[in-house]
Amino acid sequence: MAFPANRLRRLRQSETLRALVRETRLTPESLVYPLFVCPGTGIRKEVRSMPGVFNLSVDEAVMEVRETRALGVSSVILFGLPEKKDEVATGAWAEDGIVQRAARAIKSEVRDVVVMGDVCLCEYMSHGHCGVVKVKVNEKANEKVKEKAEPQSLGAAAAAPPATAEYEIVNDATLELLARTSVSLARSRVDIIAPSDMMDGRVGAIRVALDQAGFENTPILSYAAKFSSGFYGPFREAADSAPQFGDRRSYQMDPANIREAMREIELDIEEGADMIMVKPAMPYLDVIAAARDRFDLPLAAYQVSGEYAMIEAAARNQWIDRERVMMESLLCIRRAGASMILTYYAKEAAKLLA
Repeated sequence: MAFPANRLRRLRQSETLRALVRETRLTPESLVYPLFVCPGTGIRKEVRSMPGVFNLSVDEAVMEVRETRALGVSSVILFGLPEKKDEVATGAWAEDGIVQRAARAIKSEVRDVVVMGDVCLCEYMSHGHCGVVKVKVNEKANEKVKEKAEPQSLGAAAAAPPATAEYEIVNDATLELLARTSVSLARSRVDIIAPSDMMDGRVGAIRVALDQAGFENTPILSYAAKFSSGFYGPFREAADSAPQFGDRRSYQMDPANIREAMREIELDIEEGADMIMVKPAMPYLDVIAAARDRFDLPLAAYQVSGEYAMIEAAARNQWIDRERVMMESLLCIRRAGASMILTYYAKEAAKLLA
């Protein structure tokens, strides 16, 4: 029967009635709070492009987790800023690495918190890429470049491969470092290993390494469909992880491809992923929805730094209602099918939900 017998506005008359019939619900337990951990003590340095987000020393991170857990957010994910970087990402897998120290401190001080450890090498590599770099130089062409270059420019270019160089992010050699990092994090009491590098075969390599080290019960949350996105810029400032040359399009996914995303997810599940993730979130709601329809595993979505920064910038210019847009964006990601949302708004959203 049509109007006037059917009036859908009948169920929208009050907030109590709307809440009663609401199809999608957002809870603090479904949010994961990303934290950037840095060396030192008493450090709380705001990220310029992400107002309200900070680089935190371990002691400050513990306090932040304690406060967030009290609000009902039960999960955090850690990213590290190491004391030094090199070409084998030593800071990622060192037993006294910054994330390892933070994880042990958080688990010792805060009850019932789930600590996820992001497993990627970009923050720890001197070149800023997510894997081992192999450089091939065309020496003859490079000599011509040197002849034409200004003398003062040569020193500045020394940190990166010459303009005529060809470089490759070596997949299989990177897997060993990712596996070593994962075991190190598990030993440091990280509850969930979350590889975000997008190397082929990384989930299988990490699963084997964890099992052999006695961590067969440690789950893997795979960044299964991580797109090469322009929305990561503020994160790279926060984590000091911008590549020093080139880009990440040879290993992160082409934003045009949804069927390939389903293949990536399927392969990660076959290799042993316990949970899967789509990143970014809002521009990829169709990918989240497709993954939810096709796969039964817990599904995460990452509301990334660029999404956060855009909301903050628009709100500061009074173009939008900040709290309303913040909550609407999270609700829409949940509605698309995400079981959990990694978001820099976790703490503030939890306060509003309370």
